[in-house]
Amino acid sequence: MKIHYTNNLIFKKVNLIPLLETEEDIIFDTIHLSKSIFSGKKDSLYTLEKDENIFLFIGLGKDQDYKAIKTALRRISAKQFSHFKNEAKLFLSSELSNDMIEAIISGLWLGTYQLGHYKKDKKQHPFEAEEFVLEINSYLDNTQAIERGIKIANAQLETFHLVDLPPNKITPKHLADWAVEAGKKYGFSVEVFGNKRSKELGLEAFYSVGKGSANESQFIIIDYKPENSKKHIGLVGKGITFDTGGLNIKTAGMVHMKCDMAGAAAVLGAMQLIADLKLPYHVTAIVPACENSVDANSFLPSDVIGSYSGHSIEIIDTDAEGRLILADGLSYLIKNYNPETVIDIATLTGSSVATLGNECGALFTNNESLSKQLQQSGDEIGERLWQLPLWDAYKSDIESDIADVKNYSGKPVAGAISAAKFLEFFTNNHTSWAHIDVAGVTFIDDEFAKTKHASAFGVHLLTNFIENL
Repeated sequence: MKIHYTNNLIFKKVNLIPLLETEEDIIFDTIHLSKSIFSGKKDSLYTLEKDENIFLFIGLGKDQDYKAIKTALRRISAKQFSHFKNEAKLFLSSELSNDMIEAIISGLWLGTYQLGHYKKDKKQHPFEAEEFVLEINSYLDNTQAIERGIKIANAQLETFHLVDLPPNKITPKHLADWAVEAGKKYGFSVEVFGNKRSKELGLEAFYSVGKGSANESQFIIIDYKPENSKKHIGLVGKGITFDTGGLNIKTAGMVHMKCDMAGAAAVLGAMQLIADLKLPYHVTAIVPACENSVDANSFLPSDVIGSYSGHSIEIIDTDAEGRLILADGLSYLIKNYNPETVIDIATLTGSSVATLGNECGALFTNNESLSKQLQQSGDEIGERLWQLPLWDAYKSDIESDIADVKNYSGKPVAGAISAAKFLEFFTNNHTSWAHIDVAGVTFIDDEFAKTKHASAFGVHLLTNFIENL
């Protein structure tokens, strides 16, 4: 798709007019809309055909709700695409802020996404056609907001693909290859350790989880370091490309376990976006990627395994595997790179879903300043977080009689908290560390598909947080 800018009011076949809510009648060139017909209320749409042109008036509401605006335009792009042929025109009012324009453009791009990757008769979205032209009418210079909106959507679209494509496609090697190619395109370095190197380095917890799989585990290290970079941020994303539960095999919900690498996908998408926006921050990301499979070589309940930190871990449940690979990821990151702030993101526990549902991610940190920054960054773009406690009263849940720590409390309560306490054990008392459990918000039911699918939660959140440090 090509973008042209114009101040010409000559209409196209399809005209998109996003408007804030007003108490006055709407006058658009020769079109007069009574406020009783259309006033710009949130999620409202008014379609008018005149002189062989179609006008779509899109209500954005009164308040600046970034997520609602983005969703409204995604809805238009995804569900009204039968109107679009070879061109369209978007009118941007001077009342719209840059953030709102960013959300509008990003939403239009996200609307091109379709789940039917393997359908024989999959139709191309009009926007994806090389000859399609979107003409943008604006009396202000919104170029930066428009370009940002496209870059954000591109990173999120990549994340959609990584999470939604099947596990026989998205293997640990695929994630590693994706990172290498993205590094070449966007300008960051990538190093990958396979099983042999991981074992030699002492990444024993990571190695143990993946040793039952036919697909070799990949410990992925990404380093983005622009000249004169400011603070150094570390990210770790859980990359379980499929989770059977291991020998503690799952008895329900396994069909959705391709999404257990959504934390890794969020980190990969964020690294693409951070580099694409050329943010002046040093960011190092660790993506431990592996499958948790059932095999004669699979690790066992009651095993005692090592870890990169040197601590021993008693395995109570092989289905509590994500925290094991994160433990080695965190330890490796902190020991070898020592970033000023460390954030891990993972689809870690059903307990977080039971607590917070599908509205927000669970946030754990003992750094109140970091907590506020992350929550504010999420609130601004509609990727919300809610802080849960990390009190030492929960420390007993991970204490083991035979090892330094155990990977699961064995209790049916406070599962998200005890998992966070386990991760905290491997942070070497880092004073600016946060854990984000996104099990309820990365693979969702919504209006854009009939089945659960990726939300790309975390991509924009992590980027927005880093950008505003």
